[in-house]
Amino acid sequence: MKSQSCKQKGRKLQQTVKKIILENFKDLEEDDVRSTSMGASGLDVLLSPKAQLYFPFATECKNQQSISIWQALKQAESNSTEKLKPLLIFKRNHSKIYACLELKDLMELVTKITRN
Repeated sequence: MKSQSCKQKGRKLQQTVKKIILENFKDLEEDDVRSTSMGASGLDVLLSPKAQLYFPFATECKNQQSISIWQALKQAESNSTEKLKPLLIFKRNHSKIYACLELKDLMELVTKITRN
């Protein structure tokens, strides 16, 4: 597959993630969530301070037939901060979109949900 086609697939997933975030958090506006340009270092989905309150994740997106999960997680972790937990979002052709995060972060989320 050509490099340009790979980047287009990645961009499409980033834009889908942006759309899903905006659909689920109605208080956010279009410019609160941005998809970065392909090849740029850092986060794949940029969040305003307001968006970070709703979606506190340093998101790495991978739209590939085969990924090195450990390398992708390392990339997500390198972009994380104390406020933004690492999150890997991935898919391949004709598949659902999946998310991967550290178990302790998942348990923290589940605990918050079940307490409310």
